[in-house]
Amino acid sequence: MGCALGLLFVAAPALAQTVRPVIFEYGEKARGRFELVNDTLEPLNVVLDARSFTVSDTGEMSYRPLDPSIHLKLSTMSFRIPPQQSYLVFYEAWADKAPAWFVIYSNFTGYGFKTAEGMNIRLQLPHTVYLLPKQRVKKADVAVRQAAYTAASKRVVLRVENLSSEFGRCLGAEISSRRNKVTHNGFPVFPERQREVEVAWESSEPPEKVVLRFANFTLEERITTAGQ
Repeated sequence: MGCALGLLFVAAPALAQTVRPVIFEYGEKARGRFELVNDTLEPLNVVLDARSFTVSDTGEMSYRPLDPSIHLKLSTMSFRIPPQQSYLVFYEAWADKAPAWFVIYSNFTGYGFKTAEGMNIRLQLPHTVYLLPKQRVKKADVAVRQAAYTAASKRVVLRVENLSSEFGRCLGAEISSRRNKVTHNGFPVFPERQREVEVAWESSEPPEKVVLRFANFTLEERITTAGQ
């Protein structure tokens, strides 16, 4: 317990270790692998920890122990990566019911330095797995509940609802007026849930429409304006 209290979790870019890929989507059964890279000049210890997670409507993630309905076989749970080398982790996964998703965290320790406060450093890198059936959301399953621009904050709020029991992923959003355009990264739309995203809009000309791009269809919605 004393050791745990002395650990500091830091963002991945700060120490330059990497995991690839970060996210992977499989069918109902996964047989995959991910690679961990140790860019430092010292050996690092890694312990794996698989967890289930939930994403709120506004994108905040909460984690919990791996759901018993998800079955995961890892090639190893802990290992050591020599300096400037990489390590491959293999796994198989399936769920009693798809769609399902979870994350495998790789916890790096063994750094030869501490923070200014004397705390040990632990780096966590996630590899997120989606187990998805062939059925995906259709255009009729997705509705734009809100597409509103507020001039005071210069932001567009989008709220998208997935009415189905299938997983969906918006691959990207494009917001435009007659002379300007901004794009926003994609985001998952979980079954029977809503998802809200905010997009900055700096132009003095109000945005007019948003186009959401999915794998097999697009959605277009007029943007309302308030606060002028």
